[in-house]
Amino acid sequence: MSVTSGTKTESGVGETIRVVIHALLIALVIRTFLFQPFNIPSGSMKATLLVGDYLFVSKYSYGYSHYSIPFSPPLFSGRIWGSDPNRGDIVVFRLPKDDSTDYIKRVIGLPGDRIQMKDGLLYINDTPVERQRMSEFVGEDPCGSEGGGISRVKRWKETLPNGVSYETLDCADNGYMDNTNVYNVPPGHFFMMGDNRDNSTDSRFLGQVGYVPQENLIGRAQMIFFSIAEGEHAWMFWRWPWAVRWNRFFKIVR
Repeated sequence: MSVTSGTKTESGVGETIRVVIHALLIALVIRTFLFQPFNIPSGSMKATLLVGDYLFVSKYSYGYSHYSIPFSPPLFSGRIWGSDPNRGDIVVFRLPKDDSTDYIKRVIGLPGDRIQMKDGLLYINDTPVERQRMSEFVGEDPCGSEGGGISRVKRWKETLPNGVSYETLDCADNGYMDNTNVYNVPPGHFFMMGDNRDNSTDSRFLGQVGYVPQENLIGRAQMIFFSIAEGEHAWMFWRWPWAVRWNRFFKIVR
C-alpha cells in the first residue's frame, strides 16, 4: 500500500500556483505589449469587419500610452516609443468623450489635413478621393433597418492618396453626413471614419467622437482569428458547424 506525504502534496499545490502565476504574467505581458484580442459588436466597419469578428490588435504598432495598460491607470501622459498611424490603417482607440469605451475605425485624416464630405464623396485637402463602383454588398443588414435580414447595399472601392484601397458601403444616396463642413485636423490628432459610411458614428460627429488624440490610440487591427454569424454567441460551441464563418479565420485586416 502506498501513501502520499503531506509535504509532497503541499509542494505539488505550490508548484501549481507558481505555474498559474507565471502563465498569468506571460498573458499580461503579451496583452500589454504585443497583441490584445477584440471583438466587433457593431456594423460601422462593414464590409471590412463584420459583427461577430474576433481580431488581434498589435499594441506595439504606435507605441504605448497609459491606455495600453489594463485598467488604464494614469501612470504617465503621452506615448512611449510612439509612431503615427498611416492613412488607411484600421485602429482601435479610446473614445475621447468617454475614455472607458473602445472604438475601431479607419484613419482618414492626419494632423493638418482638411477633410470634407460632398454628396457622399470624401475629399482630403480639397481633392476628391478616387472611388469606383463595385457589385452590391449582399449580407447581414449593414444599415440598421428594422427587421434586419439579408440586404443589398451599394458598395464602392476607395483609394486614398497613399495608395491604400478598401471597400465602403453606401446605405443612402443622401445620408445624414454625406455633406459636411470642412474638418481641420489639429496637431497630434487623427480623423477616423467607418467604412459603413451611413451607419458609423465617427470623427464627423464632433460632439460624440471628434478628433482622436494620439495618446488615445490602442493599436492596429491585424488579423481575424475567429468569426461567428451576427446574433450568434461564441460560447454556444454546439452551433459552430453552421454559425461560424470559417472562411474569415486568419484573414488579414486591411
